[in-house]
Amino acid sequence: MKICLISFDFWHYDEHIVNKLKEKGIEAYHINIGAFTHKNFGARVKNTFSKVFLGKNLKHGKRQNFIIESLHKIGKQDQILVINPEAIEERVHKEIRKYAKRNIAYLYDSMSRNPAEHILHFFDTVFSFDDEDVANFGFHKITNYNYLEFCPAKKQHPKLDLFYITSYDTHRLQRLNVLINKINQLNICFKTIVAGKKSWKKKITQIIDQKNIDIITFRTKNIPQQSLPKLYKNTKAILDLQRNNQMGLSFRIFEAMALEKKFITDNITIKNYDFYNPNNILILNDDCSNIEKSFFETEYQSIPQEIYYKYTLDHWINTVFNLNK
Repeated sequence: MKICLISFDFWHYDEHIVNKLKEKGIEAYHINIGAFTHKNFGARVKNTFSKVFLGKNLKHGKRQNFIIESLHKIGKQDQILVINPEAIEERVHKEIRKYAKRNIAYLYDSMSRNPAEHILHFFDTVFSFDDEDVANFGFHKITNYNYLEFCPAKKQHPKLDLFYITSYDTHRLQRLNVLINKINQLNICFKTIVAGKKSWKKKITQIIDQKNIDIITFRTKNIPQQSLPKLYKNTKAILDLQRNNQMGLSFRIFEAMALEKKFITDNITIKNYDFYNPNNILILNDDCSNIEKSFFETEYQSIPQEIYYKYTLDHWINTVFNLNK
C-alpha cells in the first residue's frame, strides 16, 4: 500500500505519522510544505521585494507548485492525507484528487478559525478534532494523538510544579497573567516559555504584570519537539490554555498522558473524554480561583491501558487509514 501525507509540518508532529506507517511496512511519503525553502539567496531577496513592494508572496506559489511536483515524482497513491487543507489552493487540490484513490482531510484547527468549506468536496473523508465542527458539518471525530514513548511518573524527579510552553498569543497571555497572580499566593514553582517574533517581546510586558515577568522566558525560536519530553519530565503538571474559537484537544494533553503528568487547562470539553480524572486534570474557572496547592501534592493516577491505547498514534493511524479492515 502507498500512502502520502501532505502538511505544513512546522512543529514536526506529522512526521511521526509517516514513521509509524513505515514501521507497519507501508510505502509512505511526506510532502512537507513547511520544509520548502528558497533555492538560493537571490530567490529570497526576490521574494522579499515582491512581498514589500507588490504585496505578493512568491514563496506561497512555489510551495503550492512543490506539492504538484512532488506528486508527479511519487505517482498515484492508495491514500492521501492532507492536514489542514485550507492552506492549499483549489487548483492544487484538483491535482491531489487525481493522485488519490482515497483522499482524506484532517482539520486540527476549527472551521471558525480556518474556514475550509470551499475545498471539502475534494475529500472522501474529513476528520476533525473539534466537537462543534463534527456536529455542524458531519465530520468524523478524532483527537490528536500520543506520539511519545510511555514513561511512568515514578521514573521522573521533577523540580517544577507547573510548566507552560506556548507561542505568542494575546488572549492566552492575558489568561496566563490571571493565573500567575493566583499561583503567586500558593508558593507554586512555575515556569513559562513563550516563543514569538523579536518585536513581540516588548508587547509581553504590556500584558503581563511586571511582578510576574520573571516567570516567563521569551524565545525567538521554537523549542525543538525532541526537547519537549525533557522539559516536561521536570514538572509535576503541564499547563495548556486554549486559543479563541478552538475547543479541540491540543497535543499537550497527550504528551502529559504519555509522561503521567497532571494537567491544567481552561478547555471545559476535556471533562467529556473517558480519560478525564479530576485528580489528574484541573479545569480552570474564569478567574482561576479554583487552583489549589493540594492538586500538586497528590500522586498521578494511571490511566487504564485500554483507554490509553485509544489515544496512541498506532490507534490513530489504524482509524484514519482503515488499516484494521
